[in-house]
Amino acid sequence: MLSPEPRFLGMAAAAALTAWLALVPLGFLLWQSFLSPRAGGKPAAFTLNNYASAYASPDTWPLLVNSLEFAAGASSVALALGVLLAWINERTNTPFKRLVYALSVVPLVIPGILFVVAWIMLGSPKIGIVNLVFRNIFDTDATLVDVYSLPGMIFVDGLHYSPVAFLLMTAAFRAMDPSLEEAAMMSGASVPGIARRVTLKLAWPAAAASFLILFVRSIESFETPALLGLPVGIEVFTSAIYDAIHRYPSNVGLASAYAVTLLALTSGGVFWQSRIAGRSGTYATVTGKGFRPRVMDIGRWRWATGGFFVLYAMLVIALPFLVLLWSSFQRFYSVPSWKALQNLTPKAYVAVLNYPNVAAALWNSAFLALSSATIVMALTALLCWIIHRTRIPGRWLLDLIASTPLALPGLVLGLAIMVCYLAVGGGIYGTIWILLIAYITRFLPYGMRYNSTSMIQLHHELEESAAMCGASFGRSFVRIVLPLLKPGLAAGWIYIVIVSVRELSSSILLYSPGTEVLSVVIWELWQNGQYVELSALGVMLIVALFIFVLAAQAISRQFGVRDV
Repeated sequence: MLSPEPRFLGMAAAAALTAWLALVPLGFLLWQSFLSPRAGGKPAAFTLNNYASAYASPDTWPLLVNSLEFAAGASSVALALGVLLAWINERTNTPFKRLVYALSVVPLVIPGILFVVAWIMLGSPKIGIVNLVFRNIFDTDATLVDVYSLPGMIFVDGLHYSPVAFLLMTAAFRAMDPSLEEAAMMSGASVPGIARRVTLKLAWPAAAASFLILFVRSIESFETPALLGLPVGIEVFTSAIYDAIHRYPSNVGLASAYAVTLLALTSGGVFWQSRIAGRSGTYATVTGKGFRPRVMDIGRWRWATGGFFVLYAMLVIALPFLVLLWSSFQRFYSVPSWKALQNLTPKAYVAVLNYPNVAAALWNSAFLALSSATIVMALTALLCWIIHRTRIPGRWLLDLIASTPLALPGLVLGLAIMVCYLAVGGGIYGTIWILLIAYITRFLPYGMRYNSTSMIQLHHELEESAAMCGASFGRSFVRIVLPLLKPGLAAGWIYIVIVSVRELSSSILLYSPGTEVLSVVIWELWQNGQYVELSALGVMLIVALFIFVLAAQAISRQFGVRDV
């Protein structure tokens, strides 16, 4: 009996591992949603009570409405800002354009929990600096910004992820032929009329797809609802899941029932996003190699749009970072004043460096980020080779399975993995390895995106030549395919490292004493009221991540990577 070729064993192992990571925890989550909690020594039994408790309660309708309003509002704010910024940046002669594009990566480096905490210090009705300045200037007791409200949650979350919309829409505007806009301008149309009747109509498929991407991201958001909504009784599905798990006694079945609905919402968003992306060719314009986008001269309005750029940078980058920096040099948090200026001290940084969990959390975060990025990019490189280089029937199903975690909110994924490995056993739950499994699963779709783009551009000839020279599959894959994939591998690796360090929603359910990561330590500092220590740790983390991005981009240029 002939033994199977090593390449088939490798492909089978990669497919089995992908199916286990993406599908098995989801199956355990669905199973758990139909089980009653163990009580009085009685084993868990099949029941529909979890769904009855979740959806027969009078609180369920407000929960659904809050979730949809928050997600739709935050994604609308992010998209509106992103479209406006991208149009100004790509279609007008506004000053500071290069600076704005360069700074667009900075908000993506700031962890979500730090951005929300910064805006609490800026927009709290009682201690918010923005409100205090507003009251002093206008001699009033009114509040300009109230982040502890649904509109405040929408504002903060939409502001934080507006750079994502900006980058998505920038790519769409760059690929669009401006000749139709120029023809409209020569016909006497106004700049607002051109933007409304020509530019936006051509860009609407990209805008619709971007909205659905942002909607899925907003509906799975955890930091903003937890820090801004829960204190004032505004619950969405993510905060309800967290509350159900952390109440006493814990109700994992109820949390699983909520998670199924949240999964249905995100899956619907991903499905419609793919449908819109598939029909986007209907609105394409034809360009060639000589195509170069040109900009419109908007006259004196360019100074107004330049001022808008500056205001946006202040709201998204400068103010959040500066308020954290100010707080980090205080003995206890206080609003800026001449008296507080006299009391600046670096003691918070000393306290953070001596904090018992920080050194371990730093090591855990570095280990998880580097390991998950390396494993994800290596695994997805093999998966993409199977999908794009073989003729195995049903290989498209492997792509679908690997992309499944894209529809899993981080909190739902963490819950699914927790339920799965509590049932399976093996001693993984409560160790750092369960966090590594969660990170690998969560970021599989990102590795698929980067590697698929690079794999499609490779020709078969070099691999065929190596095979004719007697090279094995493993040798040709390592010596030929992987080096040619360097741009995608490097870009994907850098991106996954960044988002891994920022990850909180999955980690908050899976960590245990000794396996904390930096985002969890920041969460604990906030829960303990240690605001100045939190600020000091946040400043150091932001600076470290920004330096890492600059260094990684400089190194990745050697591999031909231009954008990460």
